[in-house]
Amino acid sequence: MYRPSCFDEIRPSLLLGLIDAHPLGTIITHGDGGLDATHIPFEIDAGDENAPYGILRAHVSRANPLWRHDGDTLVVFQGPSAYITPALYEDKKINGKVVPTYNYAVVHAHGRLRAIEDPAWILALLGRLTARHEAAQAVPWSVDDAPPDFIDRLLTMIVGIEIPIERIQGTWKVSQNRSQNDQRTITAAMDAPMAREMERRSA
Repeated sequence: MYRPSCFDEIRPSLLLGLIDAHPLGTIITHGDGGLDATHIPFEIDAGDENAPYGILRAHVSRANPLWRHDGDTLVVFQGPSAYITPALYEDKKINGKVVPTYNYAVVHAHGRLRAIEDPAWILALLGRLTARHEAAQAVPWSVDDAPPDFIDRLLTMIVGIEIPIERIQGTWKVSQNRSQNDQRTITAAMDAPMAREMERRSA
């Protein structure tokens, strides 16, 4: 990933925070058929001494060949993005030497995929993912709400995957190369997600 130094982000709190807030990752692999991309929601674990950058966990259908992948993987997580009009820049009125651009926050996580077929491991993962994504519902659904025999059959049809992150890169292109006045004007014009990323980066 091309990362101009002014947009480079290395703080774990921001990198892992973006993954947690935007868990739908694009996992990119390369095999005999060439490049392939799969879109699945992940959970991020803070990791340990063997995975200091964190651990990504998810599950896929057993019919999906992804879980058999043996090799390097790249998982891309896209945070908020926004078009930036030149009308927001001071220089627009002064000399007109401005052009449009795009603001965005993105994380690239690299590692090797490991397949996990242990039903207990997969069931625990399903419970955590469900609890996290159902939390905003008025009456959250739980895995326990489904018939046990249905869940048991489901567990035979999916495979867990785990990717200890070996390398992680982040780019926060959020107008930090503009003047303080421009940054304030742009932040005020953004929707809440992008405004938060701009404020978080500058904190």
